Amino acid sequence: MTLLETIHGPDDLKRLEREQLPAIAAEVRQRLIDVVSQTGGHIGAGLGVVELTVALLYAFESPRDKILWDVGHQGYPWKVLTGRNDRLPTLRQAGGLSGFLRRSESPHDIFGAGHAGTAISAAVGVATARDLQGENYHVVAVIGDGSMTCGLPYEGLNNAGHSERDLLLVLNDNGMSIAPNVGAINRYLGSIIASPFGNRMREHAKHVIERASQVVGGQKMIDLAKTVEESVKNLFSPGMLFEELGFRYFGPIDGHDIPALLRTFELVKGLKGPRLVHVITEKGRGFPLDEPDREKFHARNPYDPVTGVLRPAKSGPPAWTKVFGSAIAELADEHHELVAITAAMPSGTGTNLFEQRWPERFFDVGIAEGHATTFAAGLATQGLRPIVAIYSTFLQRGYDSVIHDVAIQNLPVVFCMDRAGMVGADGQTHMGLYDIAYMLAVPHMTVTAPRDATGLIGLLRCALAHDGPFSLRYPRDSIPGPVPAVSDVAAVPYGTWETLRQGRECAILAVGVMCAPALDAAELLAKEGFDPTVVDCRFLKPMDEAMLETLVHDHRILVTVEDGTVVNGFGASLAARVAEAAPDVRVGVLGVPDRTYEHASRGAQLAEAGLTAAGIAAKVRALAARESLSPA
Repeated sequence: MTLLETIHGPDDLKRLEREQLPAIAAEVRQRLIDVVSQTGGHIGAGLGVVELTVALLYAFESPRDKILWDVGHQGYPWKVLTGRNDRLPTLRQAGGLSGFLRRSESPHDIFGAGHAGTAISAAVGVATARDLQGENYHVVAVIGDGSMTCGLPYEGLNNAGHSERDLLLVLNDNGMSIAPNVGAINRYLGSIIASPFGNRMREHAKHVIERASQVVGGQKMIDLAKTVEESVKNLFSPGMLFEELGFRYFGPIDGHDIPALLRTFELVKGLKGPRLVHVITEKGRGFPLDEPDREKFHARNPYDPVTGVLRPAKSGPPAWTKVFGSAIAELADEHHELVAITAAMPSGTGTNLFEQRWPERFFDVGIAEGHATTFAAGLATQGLRPIVAIYSTFLQRGYDSVIHDVAIQNLPVVFCMDRAGMVGADGQTHMGLYDIAYMLAVPHMTVTAPRDATGLIGLLRCALAHDGPFSLRYPRDSIPGPVPAVSDVAAVPYGTWETLRQGRECAILAVGVMCAPALDAAELLAKEGFDPTVVDCRFLKPMDEAMLETLVHDHRILVTVEDGTVVNGFGASLAARVAEAAPDVRVGVLGVPDRTYEHASRGAQLAEAGLTAAGIAAKVRALAARESLSPA
């Protein structure tokens, strides 16, 4: 029996001798490599925090002590050592473990985390609740893996340092988020790593001052010693930024040295107030590739656990992401004012293809979606045409900037929202279900959804010609149909829909990738004697008023189909328009019901919501029966 097989929770871990902890860490690392080779997932971050996870669980009393993890994809080793090792092969599978931390999954998961930058603010909340309730336990926030490129952690740091509450932050510094970290903060943390001299000078000065104050004595001398110590900190301390924000700084420490981590945690546990331990880790440590692409193994598809090489993928059409990236790289040759922006996800959004061709016109701003949006607005005021490529779920974090800085000023910024709709195995926190509803509410915003590669390229051309904010959405999926040359595709006429199948009595109005199942549904219904019209509603805002007028004149039933929330979505918007203009026409709205969805395959999630050919056909039949509309 391996050591890991004896670990069913933190209590079992604590029964081990300290000398056994490196061995358990090695077993956890191999367990992650073996399991994720089958399931796929966020392997890199977890491999980097194995020793840190072991040390935290050995030094603290989870779940009595509250340990919060920023960026939940760091949490795979945490799952293994907190009683979920036997279920690890179900990771990101339907009915299995979440790929992120989740409160409903374990009492050890204190705060759910799918997006970066939340742990400090949440930990301040937990520590405040502890103090208000008169309780006594440690609160630890593990931050890092790129979260320090967000803005929210600095709001939390500012508040935590000012509050002087008993709180420990562990900064996991691996120089990465998904891509290598960017920005001044990353350079600052790098300078800390490179400055052991500063640490030695600070500690030496501190000991000298302590001895002098003991010899001479007196309150004035003690006060003077503290003042001198602060001055020495400012001169030599590598953690000066954190010290000035009110934190006692410790580090940097090798995050793979378990004895050093334990000594540090034992020291800081005996202190009070805000403290920060800075640990240096290697993302992807132990992954079986000699020189792996560190960005690619952040989240990796199934691979050979011995070599680390990806398993052969089935041949098929390219992903939307790749077609988008190639398209904007080519369009930039025609539009010299075009620039591309992403928020720490070059490969995830396809903008890495743009970067390779136009590096001086590409900007990765880190995990800072609000900044990316306002930065784009600034560029647009000076005549540039920014394309901002961000996942639908992450653009939610920049929504204030979308309205305040882009829309109100009516600036020509193009938002390209990848991972729109059902997102598959990444589950609840990464669902792109809300962008239709939130973009429809934005003044001056054009909202579009292409159904295929031709539509994507044509809408990009339309966006670059439009003088105002513009958005496109597309899923994490293979792109349907052939991919034409960019030069062969003309701009889609602004504000127009396209009839894909002409019928009568009933019309299916489909959004983006829902056109394909809508056409399949029409064929199913045609076999039963119905004759539905199918329309590609590629412009959700503005709608094609001329075609809508024709549709309500010639059809008794309209069914809208969208892979987004039904609450305030396209269907709701169209139904309100039709109710006013043609109250005798019945509108049925088919989309994602108002609830969260579990991780599963994208296909299974769409089927659960009825967004398949069979589901669409069933919706049409039900409405036809209510309206006494019989097949021909």
